[in-house]
Order: sequence, then C-alpha cells, then structure tokens
Amino acid sequence: MSATRPLSLVTGASAGIGAAFAQALAARGHDLVLTARRTDRLQALAAQLRERHHSSVTVLPCDLAEAGAVQALHEAIAQRGLAVDWLINNAGYGVPGTFEASDWPVHADFLRVLVEAPTELAWRLLPGMRQRGHGRIVNVASLAGHVPGSAGHTLYAASKAYLIKFSQSLALENQGRGVNVCALCPGFTWSEFHDVTGTRELMNKLPGFMWQSAEAVVAEGIAAVEAGKPVHVTGRVNRTIKTLVKLMPDRLSLWLSARQSHRYRHLDTE
Repeated sequence: MSATRPLSLVTGASAGIGAAFAQALAARGHDLVLTARRTDRLQALAAQLRERHHSSVTVLPCDLAEAGAVQALHEAIAQRGLAVDWLINNAGYGVPGTFEASDWPVHADFLRVLVEAPTELAWRLLPGMRQRGHGRIVNVASLAGHVPGSAGHTLYAASKAYLIKFSQSLALENQGRGVNVCALCPGFTWSEFHDVTGTRELMNKLPGFMWQSAEAVVAEGIAAVEAGKPVHVTGRVNRTIKTLVKLMPDRLSLWLSARQSHRYRHLDTE
C-alpha cells in the first residue's frame, strides 16, 4: 500500500451502518467517497468528517436501483483520478409483505440494489486493488443469510445468502493477492432500517440483548476484513443463533421460522 491515505467507497452512507463505516474509516485516516440517494444527508456527513478527521470526502449521490448507476458511479470516481482501496457494499433495504403483494418493478429494483450493484462494484474495482496489491471489500450481508427464510420480506434473506457465498468465493480467488473480502453478517441493528420498512413497532417488542449498535457492527466488520475472515457474524447472540440453527434439522428450523415470522415481519398481502 502506498504512503498516501487509503480511499474508501461506502454505499448507503447516509445513515445507519453505512454512516458508521464512514465515521470509523475516517477516524482510521481514510479519505472517502460517499454515495446514497439523499444528497443532504451525505453533504452533512461529509462536512462532519472533514472537520473532525480532516478527511477528503467526495459526495456522489446516486440511486443504485437505476440501470447503469454503478457504471456511472465508477466513471465519476475514475474521472476524479481516485483509486478505491476499500469498498463497503452497504446499500440495502427491505420490501415488506409477501412476494405477490408487490409489483415486479419493486422486486427488480430491490435485486439491483442488493445483488447486482454490489457484485458489479466489486467487478469494476477489484482489478485496481489486485494491481496495487492491496484492497478490502466488505459486503454487508446479514444473519438472515444463515438462517431459514421467513414469510414476508421474501427476497431479503435470499439476497443476503447470495452475498455470503459471493464473498467466500471472491475471498478464495484473491488469497495471496493482498485483497481481503468479508461478508459482514449483523443481526438486529439500531438504525433507520426498520423505520423505513414499517416494522419499528414490531422490533420494539424484541429484547434489548438481541440488538447491536451500528458502531459495534462496524468495529467488528473492520477487524474481520483486516484479519482475512471471509464471513463474520457479529455479536455473541447472533453467532449462537447461527450455530444452533446449523445444528437443527431443516424441518425444525423451518417450523421455528414459521412460528416467529409474525414477530418481525409484516405479512400483508395487499
């Protein structure tokens, strides 16, 4: 790695885990490229990072659900002569309700943001990392990718399971090349996520020990990717849940998922 400050690209940087990643990486001496849809939020965060950490921060708002958005974002970065050392694929959201309750364009947008965009960003930025002999890619997945799917939010767990497998393969392909790839798998995290999906009232019924702060999740994520872990589940509670589900017969784990889905998923069908 050169003596210059590393540059991190954070998607979904306007709030939650994305904003926490930006804060933590700036504190580590990184410059940043921040992207999300909400320009005002990005500009406010950028001003804070410049003042607090003296980071150079480039704000490039975009909607990753739009066709061609990733290519345009990559071109905007290249035109500024910037080389990305850390890629934080964090942008994401949930689609409440059952699968047939939403029109196909809603699902198509979701898949572009949670599956296609992180994959394409990795594809576009990985060659530069390999050429320079140093890079870090964090794909923010979820504990949901390790446990059985639930009724409602139908594509969410599936998309996170994809990110886990993708990260594992990419990590193996880049062993010995200075590029570490990690699927970061948090459980319930204090953020705006559940406000956006309309499940905050349901979430508030869950016990406090099941929750982590975005800052705690990010701290574990940075440590994990630096240590070369292809997959990291955050928090002892979440790791225990993953282990228990892995040990259970599939039939039992699916039965438990069916019983618990109503506690944290909206199952509206229209």
